[in-house]
Amino acid sequence: MFSIGLTGGIGSGKTTVADLFAAHGVTVIDTDLIAHGITAPGGVAMPLIESEFGREFVAQDGSLDRAKMRERVFADDAAKARLEAITHPLIRAETERQRGLARGAYHIVAVPLLVESGNWSSRANRILVVDCPVETQIERVMRRNGFSREQVLAIIARQATREARLAVADDIVVNDANATLDTLKRDVDALHARYLLLANE
Repeated sequence: MFSIGLTGGIGSGKTTVADLFAAHGVTVIDTDLIAHGITAPGGVAMPLIESEFGREFVAQDGSLDRAKMRERVFADDAAKARLEAITHPLIRAETERQRGLARGAYHIVAVPLLVESGNWSSRANRILVVDCPVETQIERVMRRNGFSREQVLAIIARQATREARLAVADDIVVNDANATLDTLKRDVDALHARYLLLANE
């Protein structure tokens, strides 16, 4: 089935754009939601994470202590690699399972780190990037998550650059400070029509 890889930096508005496609009845597979699911209480990744990192990274409810793990992997590239060795294969397996269930002319796989991970982009027929200036990202994430400017900059520094994302884009939705829900909807409507044509070629 025709597949669109959707990506963008933190705070770019990927979820809003994905929701607008979903409103057209398009199946959206969100790897962030999958990642949260496998690290939720009873999640398939949790026994492996506890075994690898220790009980202190498990919250009282049995889920991943995200703040503690974020602190660890930001300071330790080896720890980040160990965590990804656990989570990435599980995320890929669940993504493929959901792709097998997808109906319609095409589906969307939302992958925040599509550029960084390398192997996702080869599985998509087209790559759609939601783009905005870095300063807009910073303001949105500070407002949404309550992070400090330094925390947001540290996250952005770990992600692909804006230029690297745009370099692999087949399609771009601009979600800068001037964008509104109406302009985003118009962009998504036009892309949806184009993707239906491409999927049926």
